[in-house]
Amino acid sequence: MKTSNPVLARLGQAAERERSAGYAPAGPYGQPGIPQQYPSQADYPAAPPTVAPMTIDDVVVKTVTLLGILGITAAAAWVLVPDALVGPAWIGAAVVGLVLGLIISFSRMANPALVIAYAVVEGVFVGMVSKAFETRYDGIVLQAAVASFGIFFLMAMLYRAKVIRATPAFVKGMIAAMVGLFAVMMINLVLALFGVNTGLRDGSPLAIGFSLVCIVVASLSFVLSFKEIEDGVRMGLPQRYSWVAAFGILVSLVWLYIEILRLLSYFQGDD
Repeated sequence: MKTSNPVLARLGQAAERERSAGYAPAGPYGQPGIPQQYPSQADYPAAPPTVAPMTIDDVVVKTVTLLGILGITAAAAWVLVPDALVGPAWIGAAVVGLVLGLIISFSRMANPALVIAYAVVEGVFVGMVSKAFETRYDGIVLQAAVASFGIFFLMAMLYRAKVIRATPAFVKGMIAAMVGLFAVMMINLVLALFGVNTGLRDGSPLAIGFSLVCIVVASLSFVLSFKEIEDGVRMGLPQRYSWVAAFGILVSLVWLYIEILRLLSYFQGDD
């Protein structure tokens, strides 16, 4: 099974090697394959271990698990972190989450512990950001959460109905857009530290337009995640890679939520 994702291509080769060691690829509906049988027990006295392939259900369970961990951590941080420490906790969690996210993204091996650690750190980040916004704009957190999950399920339905397809051109365009936005946000952050206001985050028409662009790109990034999951199941990636797939969905959800939170705040006005 070919894929336009170079990381999945490498993982697919690894999966092929593992399949040759004792398991068949997933069936047409993502069900585990049947371990290969040997012609004679006398010829092969010790069968190699069976490695279960990833399924859609695995990804769903892992995604729900990560969202649960993030939600519980966010709620705990909201309640336990004093108001005076919201800012430092927000910044610290953002930096640690960025480092962990980059490690997971560029690593070739699935590490459940690292993915869970990322969910915990992002929970602190989301909790602190949400507390800061909710303190100033009553009810904004619920609105942003409902909008985020609504967009996620809408994108899932559009992808399932094949209204949006992850063509090679779409994938390349999305990767370029996400890298570009990440670079712009990092540059804007550095300039802000030196007191330079670029207008991208101050509630101006430019800021509203930038947030809308980020929301559109974050929403479309779900299509990339769905495609990666679909390709991973068809290629028979080992079950542990469902953690990586769930991580991708979590990243997009958090990004989308934060951008919607920002956009809503622009229309709230000052109290």
